[in-house]
Amino acid sequence: MFEEVELLTHSSIKISGKRVIYFDPFEVKEESHDADLIFITHEHHDHFSPEDIKKAANADTWIIMPEGMRGCEEKTENLKCKFVHSCGMIEAKGIMVNAVPEYNRLKPFHTRGKGYVGYVVTIGDVRYYVAGDTDMTPENQDIKCDVSLVPVGGKYTMDCREAAKFVNHMKPKLAVPTHYGIVAGSPNDGKRFAELVDSGIEVRIMI
Repeated sequence: MFEEVELLTHSSIKISGKRVIYFDPFEVKEESHDADLIFITHEHHDHFSPEDIKKAANADTWIIMPEGMRGCEEKTENLKCKFVHSCGMIEAKGIMVNAVPEYNRLKPFHTRGKGYVGYVVTIGDVRYYVAGDTDMTPENQDIKCDVSLVPVGGKYTMDCREAAKFVNHMKPKLAVPTHYGIVAGSPNDGKRFAELVDSGIEVRIMI
């Protein structure tokens, strides 16, 4: 199942199907220009990279960003942009999108007041949850989804133990660990995460 999900690197995610969707494109190797939608979780350089957005985008691409990033669209050469509030919902090219507040509870890197987000995207009968840089919070802990892509590298986000606890609580069909081995965390964090996730949940390690 879910063969259309790719983790390109770090937190750079691509979902292909009737629509081609990217989340936080970063260190994109090929200029595919195939994106229908590009979602940005927040403005840090490993999540908002105008250079990599240009490799994925074309003249018809829409970019979805948190409301707090207004003004950043100037760096994307005026591609079509929509802004979403945390806890907001929009429709983009026929796809329903829910924004989820994402933040650190005890760390200073991603505070709640900055309005950073993750996304729950419904494509056909499948609900994908793509977490931003976050901990498990009251706002995200009860998300219902089929596929969850969650950070596990620690320091700026959950570590592998915290992320496994989060996923075990959500109970998706498929979990994919992200955000480790480059900017933060160890290359082995994905494996450690998989060992801690309940046996009824498929874990796919893509880094």
